[in-house]
Amino acid sequence: MASLAIPALRSAGAKLTSTITPTKPRKPACQCACVSGGHDGELSALAAEAEAEQAAVSEARPRFRWDAFGSDLIESQQRAVRGLSPKLPNRCKALVARVVCLRPGDESLGALLAYWVKAMKPKRADWLLVLKELKAMESPLLTEVLEHALLENSFEANVRDYTKLIHIHGKQKLLQKAEDAFAAMKGRGFPCDQVMLTAMMDMYSKAGDLTHAKEIFGEIVLLGLPLDKRAYGSMIMAYIRADMLQEAEDLIKEMEDQQMFAGKEVYKALLRAYSYRGDSDGAHRIFDAIQFAGIVPDTKLCALLVNAYCLSNRIDEAVCVIRNMRSAGVKPCDKCIALVLGVYEKVNMLETALEFLTELEENGVSIGQEPSQLLAAWFRKLGVVHEVEQVLKDLSSEDMTSK
Repeated sequence: MASLAIPALRSAGAKLTSTITPTKPRKPACQCACVSGGHDGELSALAAEAEAEQAAVSEARPRFRWDAFGSDLIESQQRAVRGLSPKLPNRCKALVARVVCLRPGDESLGALLAYWVKAMKPKRADWLLVLKELKAMESPLLTEVLEHALLENSFEANVRDYTKLIHIHGKQKLLQKAEDAFAAMKGRGFPCDQVMLTAMMDMYSKAGDLTHAKEIFGEIVLLGLPLDKRAYGSMIMAYIRADMLQEAEDLIKEMEDQQMFAGKEVYKALLRAYSYRGDSDGAHRIFDAIQFAGIVPDTKLCALLVNAYCLSNRIDEAVCVIRNMRSAGVKPCDKCIALVLGVYEKVNMLETALEFLTELEENGVSIGQEPSQLLAAWFRKLGVVHEVEQVLKDLSSEDMTSK
């Protein structure tokens, strides 16, 4: 049809030209027609080439169908799809169900998310629902989806979103990725607030990078941002991990001056560090600080203090701690009793050790397996066979009674 229409159009044009300008030579008209025909051929060739290129691009572009999965899912993926929240909108459910089929590092994830954005026109609320569902499923692709979402205008990214990404990288000890995210956030003009800087400092603290943790802590101070309980706690833990216990204790005192107190785990970490070092004075100061912070010492905290006294051969103070535990209604653990027995054995005070055990039993504290075995081994060294048999007999009878 095209080959027939074009000559007809040309003959009509020639007829109209001869009618208006009869004196015009025919030769130039033929030349113009030839030139025009040459342009038409060139344009047709270009058009055909463009169509072929577009067709190739269309074939190369992945096409995602929401119903194109489900038959080849493994059992765990099927359970994940069935476990999706019923309150999840269909547009979000379609994406999450498709993401479940992918593995970390799958190149099709970016194309899938781009297609979903173009087709569904999501809002920030939709993105947040998708991320929440992936987090609940403990999906390994949560980080990749969040990284892609931060670049989408529909997500309307803010500082807290970058803080969450940095926190995820920090938990996985991916410092370089966290630093890249921090740089990307600053590159987009978002301000570095106290929460963001604290997240960075906490990451460096857990990674044992004291230098960078101190830099971030100093930056918070220079910017005039408030130092809260978490910021202090992260810096204290950084000092503890670097075995700089005095600096950590100085920050504890600085917090106390502001009527601010660290968390129980921070106090416990510092107490443990002093205890394992055998620094009974330092352990005693932190134990007092724990009570000043309004934290009621439990068995584990008391055991750390007892351990500090035992390592420094201050047996009387260790026994005093156990007596105070009993008075406060805290049951001394087997570890505390075994520690004291170990020190008594070291200084060869068997009679005093037996008096100590008798006092405990009279006050309703049963002697467990660990101190009993320690006492039996001590008796064997002394060659007291009868006493060993009696200890073992008492131990088995207590076990039968407890059952």
